[in-house]
Amino acid sequence: MSQQLTLKKKAARRYRFNPVVLALIPFVVLIVMFELLPLIYLIMTSLLSDDETHYTLSQYATALTSPYYLKAITNSVTISLGSSVIGLIVSLFAAYSLTKLSTAARERLLTISNMSSNFAGVPLAFAYIILLGNNGIFTILLNSWGLDAFTPDLYSWTGLMLVYVYFQIPLATLLLYPVYFGIQEQWKDASALLGAGTFTFWRKIGLPVILPGLAGTFIILFANSMGAYATAYALVGGNFNLLAIRIGSLVAGDVVTKPQLGSALAVLLGLMMMAALAVNARLMRSLRKELTNV
Repeated sequence: MSQQLTLKKKAARRYRFNPVVLALIPFVVLIVMFELLPLIYLIMTSLLSDDETHYTLSQYATALTSPYYLKAITNSVTISLGSSVIGLIVSLFAAYSLTKLSTAARERLLTISNMSSNFAGVPLAFAYIILLGNNGIFTILLNSWGLDAFTPDLYSWTGLMLVYVYFQIPLATLLLYPVYFGIQEQWKDASALLGAGTFTFWRKIGLPVILPGLAGTFIILFANSMGAYATAYALVGGNFNLLAIRIGSLVAGDVVTKPQLGSALAVLLGLMMMAALAVNARLMRSLRKELTNV
């Protein structure tokens, strides 16, 4: 009898309502309303035919077989990879330089980097047009000095890459800055005592330690540039065949709208980002395992 009472008390204690769960209700509602429901609607729309009478995979077939949309995917992947690599290389040295500054200077530069990483979209494109557009300030100055050869064409792939790199570098700097604190000064002293130079230390010890952080930062930069829409659209409009611009024109275009095809392209964009994140997670697990075994 006493054993049954004990089991009942344990069961009652196990299923006792926890008031802390109430605090999670707004978060769950937020996730359902603004994440799950739009995602479900997007997937269902991508499976509709053009006349919305039946479900079909024709939208995905069009997106994956049309040379026009395949070129948009290729262009987006190319510019994302290029801007991510450039941003990662520049921020690799920039973040390391921050660790060598005083605390006050470091905090100021981190604040500026934080502001710069959020300065994107239409304001960023408008700022570049004022500075480097056809009648921009720097363009006029360089032309008046006879240095027009050094003026970049803002409305070309070079100018678009320049704008993408601008908002990639501050973000990568903020992400890589804490990574360097995983390298202890004792390691540098020990490697110096053993006769290893600076290059050998970074090749054998430093880079393997920060490599998971580099891989994670690269994936975030890639996803950030793949989903960039406002900056590219405000700068070049629909003249450049990028995936985000094609999705926007299909969903809310001025001439012809095909929300079903735009939803299919959006789903493919999301799948590419999820694949990149999955590769990053697997890579980081393997790198951490190798470091642990070492």
